[in-house]
Amino acid sequence: MTRSSASQAQPQAAPLPPPLLCVSIHDVAPATWDDCARLAAALREVADIPLSWLVVPRYHDRPADDAAMRAGLDAALARGDELVLHGLTHLDTEARAASLRQRFLRGVYTQREGEFAALSAAEARRRLALGLDWFRERGWTASGFVPPAWLMGEGAWEALGDFPFAYTTTFMHFHLLGGKGDAAMAASAAAAGSGDGAGGHIGAGASADNRLAARRSATPFGPALFAPSLVYAARNRSGRFLSPLAAGLAARWQAGAPLVRLSLHPPDVRHPRLLAHARRLVEQMVRTRHAVTKASCAAHYKPIYQPIYQPRPQNPPRQPGPQPPYGP
Repeated sequence: MTRSSASQAQPQAAPLPPPLLCVSIHDVAPATWDDCARLAAALREVADIPLSWLVVPRYHDRPADDAAMRAGLDAALARGDELVLHGLTHLDTEARAASLRQRFLRGVYTQREGEFAALSAAEARRRLALGLDWFRERGWTASGFVPPAWLMGEGAWEALGDFPFAYTTTFMHFHLLGGKGDAAMAASAAAAGSGDGAGGHIGAGASADNRLAARRSATPFGPALFAPSLVYAARNRSGRFLSPLAAGLAARWQAGAPLVRLSLHPPDVRHPRLLAHARRLVEQMVRTRHAVTKASCAAHYKPIYQPIYQPRPQNPPRQPGPQPPYGP
């Protein structure tokens, strides 16, 4: 066998994606729709990028007319955006935590909005099933699930294995779940490959491959890419002052990372300094990054991660507590 034929017989490694940018709008619900729509419009004034809309079916467990939101999200889907299941009520209704750390995270830091932080596996399954049913009633699908406030306890992690989600995200990581959400994910990736999204396309090189290898790992729940989210804290004056500084530093620290995530919340649009900072970040990052939805990101990385994927055990070992974000 000649050298050329031998090299042709070797399996080819999956091509490394260009550096990616995922921008998401959290807490999408009828009660927050006007602010969410204003956020999207403000971002698209500086860059016409695909967005991931994190939708809460029964936000704060209050019934509401969702006609305007449904029309807006149908239009978003038509332009190539993605809808993500973001809990059921966005409320933590479980008993008070025993540890001081969990009391702080669940009660003070997130103001009891980390819905999946302390659920049993059975209750997590029930809420996930109700959320997906609500999506199906509106003709929508969800390839991914993002827990409110990025908090998930052991029961929620266990329940995810029973659903067709292709990915989930925590504050620190982008997790590939190996679920059956591949049809919607593949469609999203095909759209990305044909040009959905803005930004530069940087070819794969040895240095980029090394950066990816340094940031990926196999967890008990599947492969995970280390990608801390950039986020703002609009709740109080100190948060509004400090969080843009923190987000700016984090963006510079992640300049060479394979994936950067920017997570926006409805109150951000009410504060000009936060909105201006987010717009500036997006405008800068799309010069060197390809903007994609979360589903497209999962589709890009699945071939690379497949060799290290280990099926998540039915009863995963107890994990350390969730990593706190800058704000819920």
